[in-house]
Amino acid sequence: MTKSTSFSMNRQRGFTLVELMVGLLLGMLTVLVISQVLSVAEGMKRSVSTGSDAQVNGALTLYTLQSDIQMAGYGATASTDALGCLVKRQFDAGGTAFTFPLAPVVITDGANGAPDTITVLQGRTSGFSAPMILTEDHPKTTAYFTVASTLGAVANNMMIAVPKVQGVNAWCTLFNVTNDTSATETTLTTTRLPHAVGAAGKWNQSAIFPDAGYLSGSYVLNMGSMVYRTYSVDSANNFAVTELSPTTGGTNTQELFPQIVNLQAMYGKDTNNDGVVDTYDTTLPTTNAGWLQVLAIRVAVVARSGQYEKEEVTPTAPQWDVGATGTISGTTTCNGTSKCIALKVDNLTDWKHYRYKVYDTVIPLRNMLWNS
Repeated sequence: MTKSTSFSMNRQRGFTLVELMVGLLLGMLTVLVISQVLSVAEGMKRSVSTGSDAQVNGALTLYTLQSDIQMAGYGATASTDALGCLVKRQFDAGGTAFTFPLAPVVITDGANGAPDTITVLQGRTSGFSAPMILTEDHPKTTAYFTVASTLGAVANNMMIAVPKVQGVNAWCTLFNVTNDTSATETTLTTTRLPHAVGAAGKWNQSAIFPDAGYLSGSYVLNMGSMVYRTYSVDSANNFAVTELSPTTGGTNTQELFPQIVNLQAMYGKDTNNDGVVDTYDTTLPTTNAGWLQVLAIRVAVVARSGQYEKEEVTPTAPQWDVGATGTISGTTTCNGTSKCIALKVDNLTDWKHYRYKVYDTVIPLRNMLWNS
């Protein structure tokens, strides 16, 4: 064998088994490192993406509440002495009678930190909504009101009759305007406001009117196509709204935004009549004087990320920072000198493995402020 032949065979002998094993090991380590990097990057991407979704859902929830609550009470607060009056309503003769307080916003406090519900009442008219003063007594069975002026009233408008002096046997009544020109008493005029029972007057049930009727000097509030909505968090953690239909008398519930896990609200009250909110609480006013103190609603919304984290990323309940100066019960010191309220989320499965964002704001009741 010549020297050149030996050199050629040495060059072509390939890798040894040890070299192959080392190469495989290095390749496996490289793949492992790349997989871990990709896994962490993908996890961070999902966290950022779902966190962004939570921010959008929370912001939209707060915006929806804010825009509706700001206009709450239009028409209903045109005469502030009607605030707190118990309103009776019944759709159709075979329907069930219900009652609700005549107030811009009613908060139903959730038990033990559970989500609250917020009910908004507002009038919706194409023109100006002004009280209509009764110039004659209105007996219980009479199918029309005689008023000083029906300006702004049209057929199908929702109306609330308010007694001159409220009491246990003198409550407010919800009805709707009718206009049947076949008879004088059922025709809508500048001083006559009909509310005849029938296909066009499903809300006009004389049984829910006070036995003594309404005396001259009482008045009627024009609510137009009345808005009566209740906002809540449903069992599937969706922000939802339930709305009363003036046309059918029924309610319709719609899911608005997902991953909203808590909703808390408080009344902002002016206790010394200086036009400035002094305290916040969840106590439902029961008198006209109590409702006159309510000038704002404070709201907190808790949005949750949809990304389940392997590690516990939320060791304690989210905190609602209510500032250092507000007089609010049930707070603890946080963020230096500020005060916080712990928002309940521990009822959720694996709640510590999700991230949360708290959105809050103070919403002035414009119609309360303007009418006062």
